Amino acid sequence: MLRVNDVKLPLDHTEADLRSAILQRLKISATDLKNYTVFKRSYDARKRDNISLVYAVDVDTPKQKQILKTTQKSQRIIPTPDMTYRPVAQAPNPLKTRPIVIGVGPCGMFSALLLAQMGFRPIVLERGKAVHERSQDTFGFWSKRKFNPESNAQFGEGGAGTFSDGKLYSRIKDNDHHGRKVLTELVAAGAVPEILYISKPHIGTYRLVKIVENIRHKVIELGGEIRFQSRVERLEIEGDKNNRKVRGVTLESGEFIESDRVILAVGHSARDTFEMLLEQGVYIEPKPFSVGFRIEHPQPLINERRFGKNSNHPVLGAADYKLVHHCEKGIAKGRSVYSFCMCPGGKVVAATSETGRVVTNGMSQYERSGKNANSGIVVGITPADYPGSPLAGIPFQRQLEEKAYELGGKTYEAPGQLVGDFLAGRPSTKLGTVEPSYKPGVHLCDLAESLPDYAIAAIREAIPAFDQKIPGFAMPDAVLTGVETRTSSPIRIKRNEQYQSLNTQGLYPAGEGAGYAGGILSAAVDGIKVAEAVALSMVATKS
Repeated sequence: MLRVNDVKLPLDHTEADLRSAILQRLKISATDLKNYTVFKRSYDARKRDNISLVYAVDVDTPKQKQILKTTQKSQRIIPTPDMTYRPVAQAPNPLKTRPIVIGVGPCGMFSALLLAQMGFRPIVLERGKAVHERSQDTFGFWSKRKFNPESNAQFGEGGAGTFSDGKLYSRIKDNDHHGRKVLTELVAAGAVPEILYISKPHIGTYRLVKIVENIRHKVIELGGEIRFQSRVERLEIEGDKNNRKVRGVTLESGEFIESDRVILAVGHSARDTFEMLLEQGVYIEPKPFSVGFRIEHPQPLINERRFGKNSNHPVLGAADYKLVHHCEKGIAKGRSVYSFCMCPGGKVVAATSETGRVVTNGMSQYERSGKNANSGIVVGITPADYPGSPLAGIPFQRQLEEKAYELGGKTYEAPGQLVGDFLAGRPSTKLGTVEPSYKPGVHLCDLAESLPDYAIAAIREAIPAFDQKIPGFAMPDAVLTGVETRTSSPIRIKRNEQYQSLNTQGLYPAGEGAGYAGGILSAAVDGIKVAEAVALSMVATKS
């Protein structure tokens, strides 16, 4: 087949228009077009009142050879790449040992799925609850302030991504078709097929719950084992500092599970696990992350600013945005502020994993029909801002989260401030036209106390700059909610070319918690890569 790229059509085109554009591009007759499928669809909104849809389509035509001869130097018409995912190994029979996967967020879930599909019957250990029970606990916290530190928006089946927008786009390259593998498996588990071809696919929180359950059932059907409320207390490591090897894990219950291959797929909030690993001598180093607030605007405002007269078009849906500003003045000079995890038609949610702390995140349902748009507005920081041990970023985060809890009234309400008041440097005392969506609730105050001075200065410089790109972004009634501290892991558990820990053989750090991913798709892809490395290692040693 042929892949025909960059086919542009008006927003309100018909199926016949797309077919005609393909014929025109290939210079073939209708009888020579046997079939076509859409591989990718995006939109070009640079001219908001003249938005185009842009397609890549795979075409079946008997004229393929003749067409390719005349388009050899063009990337607009190429042979359709083979994007079939092929497993790298098959488990030996008999299987002497079973790999362990710690954590069942996107990374651990896809590590376990791939290992199960290759016959390695993984043992998956998750400190939290199954996704349905976890959802009840999480929603219970939001509505009734009943907090469970082991079952919340961070911990439990599905990971932090379950209570987000379910975004599936990433900047990672997909030369080995790992990303396509993830999307295909999600569709097989119940996701809408459109995630295979739209440019910014998302699933939505409620739909993710059932999809996660279906993937779990598939792992179990293939011989895997998934154990919930099974927190790993420690790794069991043998050998000296020059030749350290994993030989299994001990659970909080005291049970020992033997294995010489352990995939560490914990999320970015597994702080006690990071402390345990450092204490046991696993090599860890600090890494940059970001902190800031959530900002909420009326979704119709964002729609109009991004799409103009095409606002609310059913193909476009709720508008998103992506913003960045490089600070040039004062104590913020040299820092970057950017939008993070933008959730069209969504809401701001409570995402703490520890008692007495407030953390925010954003989520949307599939329909993205909420009245507000929200996004993180965050400032990049580096280990120079929190010097000390490899884990120094954790007490830095905790300090900000504890201050947010205090400013919110120590009731798990989040501290909030209107943008106009924030820019003017005065506390907010009443809301305007934008009703904040955060539950358990928002307590108005002065957010200048919630972040370091350089971060406050950076955000105050960035918001007016963002207003130049999206007029109305600095609307006085827009709401800031604090704090956003879990943008990514504050550490990296470094690994070698075989995906193993630099100093602990058999330990495979993976995903967001280990510092190798940022989002659902990249974490799932990293999980697949690590599972492949484990499989190849086990086949090579016949273990």
